[in-house]
Amino acid sequence: MAKDAARGDTRFIFGFHAVRSRLRNDPEGVLDIHLASGRHDARARDLMTQAEALGVRVMPTDAARLDGMAGGAAHQGVVARVDARHKALKLADVLETLDGPALLLVLDGVTDPHNLGACLRVADAAGAHAVIAPKDRAASLNAAAIKVASGAADAVPYVTVTNLARALREMQDAGVWVIGAAGEAEGDLYSVDQTGPVAWVLGAEGDGLRRLTRETCDVLARIPMHGSVSSLNVSVASGICLFEACRQRQLAAATTPSRS
Repeated sequence: MAKDAARGDTRFIFGFHAVRSRLRNDPEGVLDIHLASGRHDARARDLMTQAEALGVRVMPTDAARLDGMAGGAAHQGVVARVDARHKALKLADVLETLDGPALLLVLDGVTDPHNLGACLRVADAAGAHAVIAPKDRAASLNAAAIKVASGAADAVPYVTVTNLARALREMQDAGVWVIGAAGEAEGDLYSVDQTGPVAWVLGAEGDGLRRLTRETCDVLARIPMHGSVSSLNVSVASGICLFEACRQRQLAAATTPSRS
């Protein structure tokens, strides 16, 4: 059964995806679950069964209290109080435990937690190993970001670094090809070989990459734009870039002769 933690070491997460993902990945860190009073639908029953099997208490809670816990955000009738204490994951931890060629997403200046949550969700869908961002000028992994991530925040490591340019050089030293997404780049993302270890670096919509970040990248690539808009939301752009890497890798694997 999850042990209680000091008040200052707890936080709330909400939404069925986020709560069930935390139960799967860190049941000891789930202190208790608050479920909307009178809710007995299949989704609620499944959550209660999962929590009971793990020894996590589920308490019926009125809507007003749930709204307060979630800070007014849409919570789907479920809020979990979790232990916020954790060992800060370092970039070296990710680089040393990679399973297969690296696929990393680096965010430069993305300050909206909803965009961070969406990027985590995209990164999880593409099988990325981690999302990396600077500690300053970046969104924190708060309840809003976790809710938008729909469980991906518990599946994809979110690593914050003190100096982003130095972190990019650390990736390069580990053999990772660092690709910056930039609208002014001469080549597009389809012309860049992404079959090896790669890290895609994206800036916020409108601002783009900072100068030092851009200069540290191995190569810049643009997403071809065929309509009237000149830029995409960072989570949309992240999905395009990461899934192009997936496409190239799948194609390379399919065309590589098998060894008998």
